Amino acid sequence: MPQTDARRTEAAPRARLSRWTELRTAASHTRLRWWTELPLLVMVYGSYSAGRLLARGDTDDAVGHGLEILRIEKALHLNAEHPLNRLFTREAWLGVPADFWYASLHYLVTPAILIWLFRSRAVRYRAARTWLMTSTLIGLIGFTLLPTCPPRLLSAGHGFVDTMAQYSSYGWWGGEASAPRGLGGMTNQYAAMPSLHVGWSLWCGVMLWRYGRTPVVRLAGIAYPLLTTIVVMGTANHYFLDAAAGAAVMGIGLLLAPYVMRLADRVRELFSARIPWAAGASRDARSSIVSGGCQTSTGERIPRQRESRTGHEAEPGASPKDAGEGAAAAAR
Repeated sequence: MPQTDARRTEAAPRARLSRWTELRTAASHTRLRWWTELPLLVMVYGSYSAGRLLARGDTDDAVGHGLEILRIEKALHLNAEHPLNRLFTREAWLGVPADFWYASLHYLVTPAILIWLFRSRAVRYRAARTWLMTSTLIGLIGFTLLPTCPPRLLSAGHGFVDTMAQYSSYGWWGGEASAPRGLGGMTNQYAAMPSLHVGWSLWCGVMLWRYGRTPVVRLAGIAYPLLTTIVVMGTANHYFLDAAAGAAVMGIGLLLAPYVMRLADRVRELFSARIPWAAGASRDARSSIVSGGCQTSTGERIPRQRESRTGHEAEPGASPKDAGEGAAAAAR
């Protein structure tokens, strides 16, 4: 009797640990659907774009913030913008590709990596997506609180040339912004601090480095954010401190992402508790038992298949009752 009690005492923690492991495994394999992910991403990006457009701020304040950044960089002996901008202005073979890089890759590479993660790394996709979305919304707060005039919009006396305007005949963008011609007035050109061009490229680089399977992909993960940082300064769209702030925003978003995911899980649980069919669907998605009540387990194709096994052929998890029923069936 004491031995039986000891075995039960030892088995209880093991059973709880096994159950916890099963729950974690089921949660990590919960499938995300593209028809729910796509509207979510569109909604966040739409909110970001709308907020970026509405948070224009006062022009004088934006110019003042830009000049203050230049003064801080001068005090710190940081002046990468001027030599890069002069190089891109003088050498069209560098300036034109840089303008295409700035106007295009921001909107192409990031969605491409999201799709790649969703299709091939679905277990890690949710954390990566939450990190990106959280950081983007933090960047929107920065645009709202600190409208900043980019170097290209400062007066000519500060020594910057707008390469987007200089090379506008080579691309689809207009002289007033990186937006398509005629749509420049629909963008907020004072949303420079922080630089989400740099922030998003850093996110892309981390994803390529962590999940890339070849040295070439990992090398691209290093090169992409570095080149993007050079491009945003050389085209006079951002200051160096804008780029640094973009990296800092991504760091903050990375720290906050687990809490955001936890909050989303709680909201989902509350939603499921209020709507019975949603809770049932969630349980069914995580359940390893199929066929609605039939005794079908992993490895079985036919319900109650294990009842046809007898003696030493019965599966390890089968109960004596199941083995007895199987033996009786065999005898008949």
